[in-house]
Amino acid sequence: MNKAVKYSLSALVVIGIGVGGYYAFNGGADRSKTVTVGVVGTSDKDTKIWDTVKKEAKDKYNLTVKTKEFTDWNQPNKTVANGEIDANAFQTQDFLNQYNKANGNKLTSAGKTIITPLRLYSKKVNSVDEIKNGATIAISNDAANEARGLKLLQSAGLIKLDSGKSLAQVKDITSNPKNLKLKEVDGSQTARSLDSIDAAVVNGGFASSSKLSLKYSLFKEELNKDTEPYINVIAIAKENKDKQEYKDLVKAYQTKSVKQQINKAYGQFEIPAWDLKLSD
Repeated sequence: MNKAVKYSLSALVVIGIGVGGYYAFNGGADRSKTVTVGVVGTSDKDTKIWDTVKKEAKDKYNLTVKTKEFTDWNQPNKTVANGEIDANAFQTQDFLNQYNKANGNKLTSAGKTIITPLRLYSKKVNSVDEIKNGATIAISNDAANEARGLKLLQSAGLIKLDSGKSLAQVKDITSNPKNLKLKEVDGSQTARSLDSIDAAVVNGGFASSSKLSLKYSLFKEELNKDTEPYINVIAIAKENKDKQEYKDLVKAYQTKSVKQQINKAYGQFEIPAWDLKLSD
């Protein structure tokens, strides 16, 4: 082997080591990263929405997004806080605030996704005025959604609440002229309960997944500044709030193509909220 070839090979080895070292010590700028997002009770519609998010993330940010399904609202925050998954997308900002208050303020919102307006539904009557004395109405049993459901019933003129309570409970009802019985159930059961009780306050996502027709809707939550805490968010661990992959995840969600897919899948049940203009 002549000296020229020998020196050329040596130079290539040095360059190769240098390039390898750059990527090893600089995080591999061109390597794809993966984030796993916890979701609750996914339907075919949700799958299509997340497929769109995944495509946006991969095409624009070289980010691989995976989803992990949970069957209830109790586990996704715990798994993010424990580092078992990277993020979740199932809850309102209000729900996240209540979780943080009870569990050490470990999570934060990375960005907004949707809002699912609450509605009061019934298969027994056709208007709020027709609800009978002593009727049973189902509401969600978690603190955040219970308070939201009670506010909806107050807006509908069925009850009055203690105005000094920021997070109302059934015990905070100060006026109940129809002697309504409020049945607290898991949020996922509110729509299903309509076959056996008089009415139910149902989140838009659960109404859609249960194929609950809007013809049964008696009263709808107004979207304004007061309902801003009920916008759904992507939640992550606080220590990850400045990491680029989570910023890219949010940007991949907040796109025109995802908005179109949400509108196509859910119509009035779910509304893209990242650029929603709320009235005072």
